[in-house]
Amino acid sequence: MDKKATLTLNDGRSFEFPMLGGSVGPEVVDIRSLYGKAGVFTYDPGFMSTASCNSTITYIDGDAGVLLYRGYPIEQLAVHCDFLEVCYLLLNGELPNAAQKQGFVATVTRHTMVHDQLNRFFTGFRRDAHPMATMVGVVGALSAFYHDSLDINDAEHRQVAAFRLIAKLPTIVAMAYKYSIGQPFVYPRNELSYTGNFMRMMFAVPAEDYKVNEVLVRALDRIFILHADHEQNASTSTVRLSGSSGANPFACIAAGIACLWGPAHGGANEACLQMLEQIGDASKVGDFIKRAKDKNSGVRLMGFGHRVYKNYDPRAKLMRETCHEVLNELGLHDDRLFKLAIALEKIALEDDYFVSRKLYPNVDFYSGIVQRALGIPTSMFTCIFSLARTVGWIAQWQEMIADPEYKIGRPRQLYRGATRRDVKPMAQR
Repeated sequence: MDKKATLTLNDGRSFEFPMLGGSVGPEVVDIRSLYGKAGVFTYDPGFMSTASCNSTITYIDGDAGVLLYRGYPIEQLAVHCDFLEVCYLLLNGELPNAAQKQGFVATVTRHTMVHDQLNRFFTGFRRDAHPMATMVGVVGALSAFYHDSLDINDAEHRQVAAFRLIAKLPTIVAMAYKYSIGQPFVYPRNELSYTGNFMRMMFAVPAEDYKVNEVLVRALDRIFILHADHEQNASTSTVRLSGSSGANPFACIAAGIACLWGPAHGGANEACLQMLEQIGDASKVGDFIKRAKDKNSGVRLMGFGHRVYKNYDPRAKLMRETCHEVLNELGLHDDRLFKLAIALEKIALEDDYFVSRKLYPNVDFYSGIVQRALGIPTSMFTCIFSLARTVGWIAQWQEMIADPEYKIGRPRQLYRGATRRDVKPMAQR
């Protein structure tokens, strides 16, 4: 028997609405007919209780600390798969077999070069521009170069655009970094892995060969996997909302990058590292924790707690392991910030104030330290995040385009401004 939810208004009118169930997770009340039936809207700032779409891509159980990509636990994917396998999974719904992976990797590799004229776009930015500002402009400009993949109603166009974005983002991110430090661009090498290629484009210089360190490559690859998708977060919702108007995929991804730039979203790992620098060393952790608990101090504990996770972020556990692997490989066992992070984590996990509020470490707490150890400057952290999240944005965008129920996004509002009034002549104002 189909479940129904009943809404009863103060005037005595009652209305029934269907209850929809997913394969896992809470049921939802289908209120699409609410305004037509009752003449009222729902009010949900931040959309915390509103499902904006149905999706088969990513599932999060924040209370249990669960993250699934297409049903696979993030803990298994991060250990047994590389990033391009996860890309294939998010785009196609299944993990690739050996032949499928080979074909997918070959296609992505063939698209890693960018149009030569795109190189000149970078010179239009100041050298001290934030790399994310450059990213928004350059990625948006891709639509000016690749006219043969802009028809969103053509499945082949959508697929080509997907390959181009996944393949070219590492090249563009590396170019943004090289431009910011005044070094020449480094072009991709087809014999290298996706992540190894990116690290070479970031750190190689013409004066000497760059040796790829597989331990470090695997660490960065894991960062990409952990950030590949995260359900209907702010930037993903931005991509979907942009795409709902029929905007081309390059413009939609540029919109997602712009949203991700916000310090409350993609900039959180940068803010976390700045917090650790501010604390200084482990001896000052106690005093910092004391101030963080004081609402009037203005001090915030960055890297703890999450909008969705009310348990230990499963990505944080994996990132903590990766952090140890990288610091061991580089001989940074006594790294000041890592020792500080461990001391801060220990106190926060044992202090009743944080435990009772379920303020567990999140993925940002460790990813900034790992990227710093890899030699990536803090200004590039969100660019790395953008690179990783692009595949999730594309998968979500493609799913939306193929959904027969999708409509242009049009949230409603609770208006509390002035009621109708007439314009007075200038002399009477």
